[in-house]
Amino acid sequence: MTMSESRVVVVRSKGSVSAGGDFDKAKILRMLERGLCLLAGMGAGRDAWRTLFTERDRVGIKVNTIGGRKISTRPETALSLAESLSEIGISRKNIAVWDRTNRELREAGYRLNLDSSDYQVMGTDTDGLGYEADITAHLNIGSRFSSIQSRFVTASVSLAILKDHGLAGVTAGMKNYFGAIHNPNKYHDANCNPYVAEVFDVPLVKAKHRLTILDAVLVQFHRGPSFHPRWAEPFGGLIFSVDPVAADAFGWRVLEKLRAQKGLPSLKEENREPGYLRTAEAMGLGTADPEKIRIIEDEVS
Repeated sequence: MTMSESRVVVVRSKGSVSAGGDFDKAKILRMLERGLCLLAGMGAGRDAWRTLFTERDRVGIKVNTIGGRKISTRPETALSLAESLSEIGISRKNIAVWDRTNRELREAGYRLNLDSSDYQVMGTDTDGLGYEADITAHLNIGSRFSSIQSRFVTASVSLAILKDHGLAGVTAGMKNYFGAIHNPNKYHDANCNPYVAEVFDVPLVKAKHRLTILDAVLVQFHRGPSFHPRWAEPFGGLIFSVDPVAADAFGWRVLEKLRAQKGLPSLKEENREPGYLRTAEAMGLGTADPEKIRIIEDEVS
């Protein structure tokens, strides 16, 4: 069975995060494997990964670490993903966990690593990397891309944290690629619409993107993108899709449900509705209409 572009898989696990805030790597690994199996319609994790990646790929796992240790993509999740990829024969040196800066990665709990025999964990500001000298122009976008995205990566995973955003409404898998350009501050007008969709539409992103996984173990549903414990709620799950728009559209629904439970107005009522998702759908990047998205939910122990 091939992966459906309108399929979103949600896998949750009770106790994936303890009362003290520690994350259970074994449970996260089981959620990753189960999610891919359900997404691919296959029974074995390795077979599921092979529908998206080959041994020849250089895989970039783009994380979001701007929120610090409390509300960034967890190292436990990113390194579990890297481990799963290595098990299908991708060389560890050809798997990179990366983001904008080494400082943000460290502050989110990552151990930097450039050892060629192991997973790479690195920021664009690592010596010898940086942003491309030339600007890539596309629609309303004019940006220099991280050389990690442009030169190292042949297959990309957006492993993003799901959270509220004061301007975009929702920051998730698509907006995660703002961390691949040198000037994301330029693209926050008009609730980041159409800019989130247009950055994703750049061939350096769209042609390499294989999978979105939203780290929704803990969700910041208000006052994001920075961490505010009053407005953070355990969801205890991961969200998967090969459709980048559908993944983020479902994430939007998760945020709205949490907001309603806490008596908060909807994002539309706060003039922060993520209109860039409908723009992305109109551009042919995926499905935003919830009536056209099939949701598959499961739980692992």
